[in-house]
Amino acid sequence: MKKINYKNYLVGLALPVIFLSGCKKDFLEKPPTDAITDASFYKTDEQLLAGTAGLYNKVWFDYNDKASYNIGDFRSGTTFSAYNDRGNVLFNTTAENGENNASYRSFYQVVAQSNLTIVNINNNAGEGVSPDRKKMAIAEARFMRAVAYRYLVMNWGEVPIITNNLEVISDTSLVRNTVPSIWRFITREMREVAEDLPTTAVQPGRLTKWSAEGMLARFYLTRAGVGATSPTARNQVFLDSAKYYAQRVITQSGAQLLPNYADLFRWPYDNNKESLFELQWVFQPGQYGAQNSTPAYLNFSPDIANGDGWGGDKGATWWMLSQYEGIVASGDTMLRGRTLDQRLKATYMLPGASYPEITQAVPATVNPALKQKLVFPWVTGDVNFASIKKYVVGKAEDVGGQALQQNYPHDTYMMRLAEMYLIYVEAVLGNNSSTTDATAIDYFNKVHTRAGLAPFRVTDPVSGAPTPLTFDVIFKERVLEFAMEAMAWYDLVSLHYYDPQKAYSILNSQDRGYYNITPDVFPNPTQWTIKKTSWATTERRVNANAGNFRLPIPSAEITQAPNLTKPAVEYP
Repeated sequence: MKKINYKNYLVGLALPVIFLSGCKKDFLEKPPTDAITDASFYKTDEQLLAGTAGLYNKVWFDYNDKASYNIGDFRSGTTFSAYNDRGNVLFNTTAENGENNASYRSFYQVVAQSNLTIVNINNNAGEGVSPDRKKMAIAEARFMRAVAYRYLVMNWGEVPIITNNLEVISDTSLVRNTVPSIWRFITREMREVAEDLPTTAVQPGRLTKWSAEGMLARFYLTRAGVGATSPTARNQVFLDSAKYYAQRVITQSGAQLLPNYADLFRWPYDNNKESLFELQWVFQPGQYGAQNSTPAYLNFSPDIANGDGWGGDKGATWWMLSQYEGIVASGDTMLRGRTLDQRLKATYMLPGASYPEITQAVPATVNPALKQKLVFPWVTGDVNFASIKKYVVGKAEDVGGQALQQNYPHDTYMMRLAEMYLIYVEAVLGNNSSTTDATAIDYFNKVHTRAGLAPFRVTDPVSGAPTPLTFDVIFKERVLEFAMEAMAWYDLVSLHYYDPQKAYSILNSQDRGYYNITPDVFPNPTQWTIKKTSWATTERRVNANAGNFRLPIPSAEITQAPNLTKPAVEYP
C-alpha cells in the first residue's frame, strides 16, 4: 500500500512541474527545458508562474480521480454505486479503504508540494522576478495548502500541520493538532493570502483575491460551529464574517451566475464567469497525472465514452431523487412525477432524457452512421439507474478532439458563485430557526430561480400562511445545487460540528437502495415512476453515529507514524 512519509515526501519533486507544449491552458504550457535546477529556474516572472502551475492539478490527482465523489457524494447519500465502492455507500469506510487512502495521500501531497514551492521561491527567486509576482506565487501555494487542510480537518479531524517538510526530515515527534487550532491556522492563512492575490487573474484559471475571500466565507461558516455547545450556539462573529466575505465576492468580484445551469457542465465550460476556483486539467496524450480521469468512472457506458465508460452502476439515490420538487412519494415504495428543476437533467440522466451535446455509438440497425445524439436508454427490469450527467461530456468529437481513455481536459469546480449566495443566506439565518431577511431571500432566489423554479416566498401566495426560510430549506437547496460536486458531505460535517444528532438523522433517513425508473413515454417522457426494487430489502439505509462519522486515518499512516495515535496538541 502506498504510504506518506510526512518528513520527506515530495522532496524529490521540488522542481517545477513542466508540461508538454500544446496544452489548452496557457499558464500550464511551457516548452520542454532540460536540466532545470531549483537555483537556476526561478529567475523570471514566467518561470515563477510555471513553478506554481502543478499546484492546480497534479497534486490533486489522487483525490479527484475517484475519491472526490466517493467521499463527497457516496458518503453523503446523494449518489450511490450498486456494486462498487460499497464501503463508502454504506457508510462503513475503513482504514484500508482505497479512496480513503487516496484522498488522505493527495491532500498531504498538496501540503508538501505547496511547502516546497514556498521554500524554493524564497531561496531561489532571482532579481528578474517582480515583487508582486513573487508575493502572488507564494500566496497561491499557501492557498492550496489551506484548502488541503480544510479537507483534512473535516474528514479526519486532528491531523499534523506541516509548513516546511524540509524542517521535519529528522523530526520523530510529529503529532496531530487539535481541530480548533487547525481552523485558526487555515483561516489566518487565507486572510493573509487574500491580501497577496490580485483582484484580476493574471491568466485564465489563476487564483484571485476573490478565490481567497470566497474560501474565507466557506471557512467562517463552518468554523462558526466548531466547539458550539448546542445547535443554537454557533459563533456569531464567525457567522458575520462568513456573511461579510460572501457579500464582498457577490458584489465586488465581477463573477456572475451563468443563466443556464446546464451550461456549467457542457464543454467548453472551463473558467467561466461563475467560477471562483477550479482544478485546471489538461489533455495530454501519452502523459498521465495532469488530466481529468474522473469522467472515465462516471460515463454510464462505453457507447458515450472514449475507451472507458465504467459508471453503469452509479446514479442518484432514491433519497436524492425525492428531493426534487414535483417528484413526490406515493406510499413508502414509489416516487412519481416530473420536475421543473433543471438541475435534475443536468446532474443525473433519467430514461428518455435527450442530450444533443453527447454522441452515442449505436448499431447500424439503429442508425447507419453508427452514432446518434444521446437519448438516455430505458433499461427495463427490476433495477436501473438515474446515471450521472455532471462531468460527462461525451466522445472526443464532442469536445474538440480532446479526449482519450481516462484522459479528459475539462476542469473540476472547487468553488463557484452560487455557493456564495447560499453561504450568505445561511450566515444570516445563523442561530435563528428561520429568517425573512429581504437580502437573504433575494440571494436564495438567485440560485433557486436559475434552476427554473418559482421564487421562494416568505408568505404562501395562495393561503397567506407564513413560510420563512429555514435551515432545512437551505440545506436542501445546497444538495440540489451541488450534487455530484463533492460538496454534500462537507455540508453534513459543518452541521455535525454544532448539531451532530441532526446530521445523523439526515443520513439515517436516506434510502440508498435499488430502484427501477419507468418513463410514461419514451423518448421525451412527461413524468417518471420510480419504484423500490421489491427484493432488495437490505442495505437500503446506513447507521451514522459518533463512532463512524469521521474517516479513519489510513492504517499505513499509523504504522509509519505511530505518534498519530497520541493526543492532539494545539498548533501555535
